[in-house]
Amino acid sequence: MGVVSPVGSTVEGAWKRVVEGRSGVRTIDAYDVSHYPTRFAGLVEGFDVDAYLSSRDQRRTDAFVHYGIAASQDAVAHSGLDIAANADRVGVNVGSGIGGIGTIEQNAVVLEKTQSIKKISPFFVPSSIINMVSGYVSILLGARGPNLATVSACATSAHSIGLGARMIMHGDADAMIVGGAEAGSSPMGLAGFCAARAMSTRNDAPEQASRPWDRGRDGFVLADGAAVIVIESEEHAKARGAEILAELAGFGMSGDAYHVTQPAEDGNGAARAMQAALADAGIGVDQVDYINAHATSTKVGDVAETQAIKGVFGEHAYKIPVSSTKSVTGHLLGAAGGIESIFAVMAIRDGIVPPTINLEDPDDGCDLDYVPTTAREQSVDCVLSNSFGFGGTNASLVFRRYA
Repeated sequence: MGVVSPVGSTVEGAWKRVVEGRSGVRTIDAYDVSHYPTRFAGLVEGFDVDAYLSSRDQRRTDAFVHYGIAASQDAVAHSGLDIAANADRVGVNVGSGIGGIGTIEQNAVVLEKTQSIKKISPFFVPSSIINMVSGYVSILLGARGPNLATVSACATSAHSIGLGARMIMHGDADAMIVGGAEAGSSPMGLAGFCAARAMSTRNDAPEQASRPWDRGRDGFVLADGAAVIVIESEEHAKARGAEILAELAGFGMSGDAYHVTQPAEDGNGAARAMQAALADAGIGVDQVDYINAHATSTKVGDVAETQAIKGVFGEHAYKIPVSSTKSVTGHLLGAAGGIESIFAVMAIRDGIVPPTINLEDPDDGCDLDYVPTTAREQSVDCVLSNSFGFGGTNASLVFRRYA
């Protein structure tokens, strides 16, 4: 596993911050935000791009590519996978919800000011297109199997992971490097979400802005980063003596067919994705020990997901801890499902359910066990992780202790 995030750029460091409930959200200082209604984000912390890319390649690529390459390299190093020994059977699917928006807007400004294509970088297109993380990772690491990039808004990483598993099961690869990367906190990225009135405006206390299920929530918190995991067939992992961290036991997808940005109030699309993931894993609702919710801190979304969980789990929903690590990290958009999958695996490893910070007064209709404020030690053998995105796209993953 590999991560670049607002709570640190190592898996252990990020997990520690999440368990401790120490927010990674802060005021943006890279450009003037005084005229923005939202002036903060979950900004990447503790990342040294020089450790992963030459100065030449840095200049030729957007920040989201930097993050994705770093998380991928760390994940492969952590896995101990010898790609050269099996290059044709190792694939890459590291997607993004937005891609190189910072590079796009910078070049647009240059063109507008100069009216000259000679001032546009010849690397503009390859530096900003979404599949370039997968492309670079393949080139740098020599992975010659399937090479693609899933794009499904905030469900991108979860789809990348689930579809990577399906490729392995179908025989297209023995191992896949999967996840997502995002660097959307550019001036245009921030402006776009501000214009949509989707984000919190709690500028006086940014670290308290992401507050899923709380009555005082007023929108999500934009965040940057990347999260990548290495998945492989059990046979391949055992043959090379790999340390198996968990089993990816189930994957489910659905479409809301309802609205471009809002889920149906009853959360039926989310419910169908969860049901499909549980069915794929071959488990009952009583076997899930923890749900890492999508829960972004929006008025409609948080309630809809709660309704979906109740619809799937029935009375058992009240017995399962449900938390949102986005309360600590902010919302990493296309990388969210990746980092939350990592947290799911860490919850299994350490027997800790991470908290939902800033949850002080649960809103009407939000009456599950959201693990408010403080992490909880308990046995965790099976985790359901949810990711939903604009366009009504939904993905759920089931991770299980490997025995």
